[in-house]
Amino acid sequence: MKRYFALLAVCLACGMACADIYVSPGREVGRVKPMNGVNNGPAGPYGLGKTQTRDNFDDYRAARIPFARTHDSSFSECYGSEHTVDITAIFPDFSRKADDPSAYDFAITDWYLKRIRDMGTEVFFRLGQKIEHHVKKYGILPPKDFRKWAQICEHIIRHYNEGWADGHQWNIRYWEIWNEADLDSKTWNTNPRTWAGTEEQFFDLYATTACHLKKCFPQLKIGGPALAGQEPWAERFLTYMEKHSVPLDFFSWHIYSTDPKAIAEKAGRMRRMADAHGYQQAETILNEWNYIRGWTDDYPYSLSVIHGVKGAAFTAATMAACQAAPVDILMYYDARPETPYNGLFDFYTFQPLPSYYSFYAWSRLAALGQQVATEVKGDDSDLYVSAARGEDGTVGVLVSRYNENDNINRSRTVTLHVEGAADGEAVAHVVNSVKLFSETLLDVRQGAVTFKMEPNSVIFVEFRK
Repeated sequence: MKRYFALLAVCLACGMACADIYVSPGREVGRVKPMNGVNNGPAGPYGLGKTQTRDNFDDYRAARIPFARTHDSSFSECYGSEHTVDITAIFPDFSRKADDPSAYDFAITDWYLKRIRDMGTEVFFRLGQKIEHHVKKYGILPPKDFRKWAQICEHIIRHYNEGWADGHQWNIRYWEIWNEADLDSKTWNTNPRTWAGTEEQFFDLYATTACHLKKCFPQLKIGGPALAGQEPWAERFLTYMEKHSVPLDFFSWHIYSTDPKAIAEKAGRMRRMADAHGYQQAETILNEWNYIRGWTDDYPYSLSVIHGVKGAAFTAATMAACQAAPVDILMYYDARPETPYNGLFDFYTFQPLPSYYSFYAWSRLAALGQQVATEVKGDDSDLYVSAARGEDGTVGVLVSRYNENDNINRSRTVTLHVEGAADGEAVAHVVNSVKLFSETLLDVRQGAVTFKMEPNSVIFVEFRK
């Protein structure tokens, strides 16, 4: 108690807001969820040559990324460009028969997916097309025959899971139908980027494909529709699927924001929406998210945040907020090397950026397994906390101090109390303006450690038995 009042006096004297975080390792909350999934796989030399030897294989593998969604993969030369993943890449001539193995070109997609699997990461396969920004549209046009398109998807699944057409036995579980058909729903006939048909046409395509695939593969997870974010459109989608008894194993959606709390709140709305339409058993999956303040004047600023320490704090804060929200999986957009949305790896060197360490820290938390209860006393307005306990008694605590307001510049004193922690040392790793997951030893006294946190910083602390 004396120590607490001494720290309080210090905080009051220097004008800093203090906070106390209490961790109860004996109070299990549930499993640590896969909040550290991404879009796309590792990057390195492409083709068969080794003239360019930079890669991020070791760092990608070390982050123990649970899922890699294969959306927009065909933008990347590292993944095989236009020959990769998209339906029009795998089945380039729609006039061919859907059950003809010679009509399919799996070579480069096989190579790309194997790279993902070699990292220990599970493939989350997006059936559909990349976004198209050009004046002429190609792959986003509605297929000429929805039933045939569904059969093409069927044979792609058979290739990867049943060995069809010299394929594999990879047991890819998640198959997502299309991406962001709602993005330009108000201008679909003038400037579409993801779906060039009507809303009704998409609903028909989705229902036709989902029913066919679920009949062929009842054990797999078939879902979508990877919503861009328009909730009235989502309501109409779910109403249609419920009315026509269309299976939905997972309900996927996207959001770009500056507020982790707003992301968690949307997770609640998406869960309630799915439940209201009879899909209580469907997983809800946020498989595109990142920091965006604005898409026009604020866009350059947003990209600078994504690549910096503030982006790392936002990323860790979002993971922690969603761990406590009703969402099952997160997949950050994007790990693809060429995109400015990649806050994990530098484009030129493939070396880790600050946000990489938020993913790495979460993997350490997930490896412990059981989430345990936490409570913040004091000013919790910019603190986001998740904690976990391992079978050996190790306790890990991830704390992010995230502020959207760049005018906040004072450090905060944080005291972390872990019930049952013995006096000694705890190992901390810090990401801030001068440290990049740098190791720091903290003194544990009376079950607590005290440290200062800059605005927009992350700390991961392990208490080992």
